[in-house]
Amino acid sequence: MSTKELNISPVGRVEGDLDVKVFMEGGVVTRAHTQAAMFRGFEKIMEGKDPQSGLIVTPRICGICGGSHLYCASSALDTAWGTRLSPNALLLRALGQATETLQSIPRWFYAIFATDMANKKFASKPLYDEVVKRFAAYTGTSFQTGVTASGRPVEIYALFGGQWPHSSYMVPGGVMCAPTLKDITRAHAILNQFRLDWLETVWLGCSIERYMQVRSWDDLMAWVEENESQRNSDLGLFIRASLEFGMDKFGQGVGKYLAFGTYLHKDRYNIPTIEGRNQALISSSGFYDGSEYHVFDHNRIQEHVDHTWFEDVPPAHPWDQPLPTPLPSQSLEHTDFNGKYSWSKAPRYMENSAEAGPLARVVMNANPVNMDHQIRDPLFGDIIKDPGPSVFTRALARMHEAPRIYEYIDQWLSEIDLDAEFYIKPEEKDGKGFGATEAARGALAHWIEIENGVIKNYQVVAPTTWNVGPNDSEGKSGPIEAALEGTEIEDPQDPVEVGMVARSFDSCLVCTVHAHDQKSGRELARFKL
Repeated sequence: MSTKELNISPVGRVEGDLDVKVFMEGGVVTRAHTQAAMFRGFEKIMEGKDPQSGLIVTPRICGICGGSHLYCASSALDTAWGTRLSPNALLLRALGQATETLQSIPRWFYAIFATDMANKKFASKPLYDEVVKRFAAYTGTSFQTGVTASGRPVEIYALFGGQWPHSSYMVPGGVMCAPTLKDITRAHAILNQFRLDWLETVWLGCSIERYMQVRSWDDLMAWVEENESQRNSDLGLFIRASLEFGMDKFGQGVGKYLAFGTYLHKDRYNIPTIEGRNQALISSSGFYDGSEYHVFDHNRIQEHVDHTWFEDVPPAHPWDQPLPTPLPSQSLEHTDFNGKYSWSKAPRYMENSAEAGPLARVVMNANPVNMDHQIRDPLFGDIIKDPGPSVFTRALARMHEAPRIYEYIDQWLSEIDLDAEFYIKPEEKDGKGFGATEAARGALAHWIEIENGVIKNYQVVAPTTWNVGPNDSEGKSGPIEAALEGTEIEDPQDPVEVGMVARSFDSCLVCTVHAHDQKSGRELARFKL
């Protein structure tokens, strides 16, 4: 059987430039490579700068998850400087992270993912006409409603952060805002409008409280058929159409999941330390190897560069990883998928390729040893076993988070003490720091090393670095590469299946990799930093 090659350049509806090359036999992908075609030099930009530069520079890495980068930058300095954090500071940081993630959920579903369900590939399916009516790009009735509603949560973010994106209100020692009762009241009103405009009326077809009672796959299937409102909700339609269209049959991935966790409890992280972080998390951290849970330890992370356009160095932890040195420009004229083919590094956890993202988060939330203050939700512990991971499961995981995040935002707004402190001035000093969170797309972390009052080393590992990264030094595929393998491509002229797999991970290349002319290989510009 002959092997055919298919190049998709670029894959549309992802943030940044993602190229995919697949090898097929009999229309089935046997080997896949994901290529991040832009160079990101933020680590180099940070070298030699004031330690607090990360609060200004790193939120500009991305226009979608800038608040998550700010969360990490301030947290890294908290651990390096040994700050103190008030309950109000932890609440306001959690609110920023949660509202940024919540806005991303309907925006991703309607503008990035669900429009693929309106592809002609599914035209023969009974639910296709209804899917097109609601989910088709721009013209779909729910497309317009969902994308409009997605702007509401970041209105709340802007009340406290001053703006969104690219805010800088989180700082080591707390937050630089002091909200009033008017701000809190307005935030509650905006949140309630989000619920009325989309979350309950369009997406769930029921109350948040009813949906949160779903605890297993059987519960979810029973929920869909419980009444017409739920069956015909956008979630009900998505579940029914996904199963009818076979979206639960491809895109499985590596089957191993990594979450750094997020939302630090207001009373459990007032003296920030790296060692104390896991116990303070509300959305828990961890690594699931397909059968067992492991406690998260950032020291188990190593980055590989063997298949990147950087000079070779041994796999190393980000603190020990030298600033990446791009190869000479003449070496970039040709892509060698057996050699070097991406600007993205290949991070590994305990030497494993691990999927990051909402699916990883909900798998960690199913960990039976989670503490009382942490999320304890067995649903995806059940789903990951049967029916198992897939494009459908990955998308469902992200949408499943919306009601819970809504409830937490509502709770945290009510817990802010307007008469208490929001900021405690820290003492600056040399040292190493680690800050992490769960961005909308998954596990995000910053590592900083400060020497002689300036940044000696700054490293960022983003969710898409985990997911879109190339082969490692042992030839093991990255998560998206692995998820593409075994996928059947019905029409090579319109390989929608490849796009659906990539978009189920919500790839964000701007966080991962910034100016290289792939066509000519020539150097575009040179900057002295």
